[in-house]
Amino acid sequence: MSHHKSILAKVYTSTQTLSQQVQAWQSSGQKVVFTNGCFDLLHRGHVDYLAKAADCGQKLVIGVNTDASVSKLKGPNRPIQDEQSRLQILASLLCVDAVILFDEQTPYDLIKTLQPDVLVKGSDYQPENIVGYDIVTAKGGEVKTIDFIPGFSTSAIERKINPSLQ
Repeated sequence: MSHHKSILAKVYTSTQTLSQQVQAWQSSGQKVVFTNGCFDLLHRGHVDYLAKAADCGQKLVIGVNTDASVSKLKGPNRPIQDEQSRLQILASLLCVDAVILFDEQTPYDLIKTLQPDVLVKGSDYQPENIVGYDIVTAKGGEVKTIDFIPGFSTSAIERKINPSLQ
């Protein structure tokens, strides 16, 4: 398979299809890790975080906020990159096995459908406050937090490009 096709194969448009893939991975004994976010301008902090999340299991699935939900969360100037660009860039990473968009305020319904074994978010959250904690722990799964590398954020990059955003 070409590199381009292998990247596109990681981009899921159907929650049901991704759910079936997750079940297949789990049936073969692979631990599925889920995380989510905007991932607007991919930077070193994102790559570090995603690699560490992937190390929590054998398959990494990312729920990616749609453009509309990013705007609600981050403001009218965001996202900088459209959702299809963000999906393909994330799918190009070796440590990522699947990406899918979600439009809701939180990925709760997506987590409920996918039933991952491990749920990961940044350490700015307490595990018990992470959306989906109840779903994952009820099935005996783990909820983990990962420290961010200080100073790396899309907002910081945005301020470097446009200092008037200070």
